[in-house]
Amino acid sequence: MVLFGFISAITSRVAAYRNYRRTLQALSALDDRELSDLGIFRGRIEEIARGAAR
Repeated sequence: MVLFGFISAITSRVAAYRNYRRTLQALSALDDRELSDLGIFRGRIEEIARGAAR
C-alpha cells in the first residue's frame, strides 16, 4: 500500500508539472494584445501557470 501511495504521489506531481508547462507554453505563445484580451499581463504568466498546475 505504501508503494501505491508513493507511485500515486509521483504520478500526480508529474501530471501537475506537465499542466504547468503546457499552460506556460500556451500563454507565452500569445502576443501582448491577445494576453490583454484575456486580462493577463505577461509578467503574471508563470503565476497563472503555477495556479493551473494545482
